[in-house]
Amino acid sequence: MNIDFSKSAHGLIPAIIQDSETKTVLMLGYMNEEAYQKTLETKKVTFYSRSKSRLWTKGEESGNFLNLVDIKNDCDKDTLLIKVNPVGPTCHTGSDNCWQESNNQEYGFISKLEKTIKERKENATSDKSYVASLFEKGINKIAQKVGEEAIEVVIEAKDNNDDLFLSESADLLFHYLILLQAKGFQLDDVVSVLKERQK
Repeated sequence: MNIDFSKSAHGLIPAIIQDSETKTVLMLGYMNEEAYQKTLETKKVTFYSRSKSRLWTKGEESGNFLNLVDIKNDCDKDTLLIKVNPVGPTCHTGSDNCWQESNNQEYGFISKLEKTIKERKENATSDKSYVASLFEKGINKIAQKVGEEAIEVVIEAKDNNDDLFLSESADLLFHYLILLQAKGFQLDDVVSVLKERQK
């Protein structure tokens, strides 16, 4: 990889650290060529510490290493994006990242939908929404709806109407997310099971 360490007066370039799975940005550090080479050799992210004036492997004292997954160079060849598997919290304060945010898996719109479903579950007695009414009716009704939607997906899968198939698939996913909340789980719990099976 052609990295231009000469653009900085001190031969340092920024290294953005990102969790390879959650895509959360964990921290920003600086690397010189020696830190970069050591990172490649040890597979543990090493920076040049400006305050200590030496190489510094993240986790060398705490044990919270950043295990290297991938390195990419930007278009100007002077900034690195380093994807890692973090061991423990990244920030010295004990937070998951240096912006005091949790390093949780996010699924974009699906995570937003899960949050809405959870809020409606918690306010089921006062909320007048369809979701709240399902929670009021209980687990049997919710499970029944998932079964009904699953059958409809199977039926539409055998036909050639893609719009209907996608519509029924959306209904199934929506009701499945409700069922997960009713059982006290989230999609991330299911993803964890799938990850375990992959091993």
